[in-house]
Amino acid sequence: MDWNVWIPNLLKGALETIFMVGVSAIFTIALGLPLGVLLVTTDKNGLQPLPLLNQTLGAIVNIARSLPFIILLVVVIPFTRLVVGTTIGSTAAIVPLALAAIPFFARVAETGLREVDKGLVEAAQAMGCSNRQIIFKVLIPEALPSLILGVALTIISLISYSAMAGAIGGGGLGDLAIRYGYQRFETGVMIATVVLLVVFVQGIQIAGNRMAQKVSKR
Repeated sequence: MDWNVWIPNLLKGALETIFMVGVSAIFTIALGLPLGVLLVTTDKNGLQPLPLLNQTLGAIVNIARSLPFIILLVVVIPFTRLVVGTTIGSTAAIVPLALAAIPFFARVAETGLREVDKGLVEAAQAMGCSNRQIIFKVLIPEALPSLILGVALTIISLISYSAMAGAIGGGGLGDLAIRYGYQRFETGVMIATVVLLVVFVQGIQIAGNRMAQKVSKR
């Protein structure tokens, strides 16, 4: 096996994975956090009880989370083509990655927000704070350590999803492992891609833990 040939390919695959995961993570947080906030605030004991909306959102999130990612990849092909104009490559993989991760992170955010001491919320209400102020100055700041850990967990899930996206030409390390490591029996390539994915996962988890610790000590 000629590593002078494979090292550039592995670097290219790693960069594609970072691109896919990074961009999809941005969309996931931008859409998943507000969805998590809605699930908490529209609950029957929330700041703005709206049972019908809450049940509808909850059902949509549950249905989306129940779909295996490999099936979601196929189901959203028409939507992916509509959004990015293609269904092949790392850019196309961002669409199903984000769609899979948004409901996941929404539930993670919901769990973190529900752990905030209700006494703090009641105290803010007693001081005349609006719902918006309570959300941005009480709920989110108090839940920040849990949210940071949730982001780390979501990014790790996205790394796993991105590897599966390689099965349908999504690019990245997963595509490299399947096309060359598996189909062409290049064991060295398979091992190298696994090592890189493990390094990514460990790095994200360590960074998430340290950020959460720093925030919780403030």
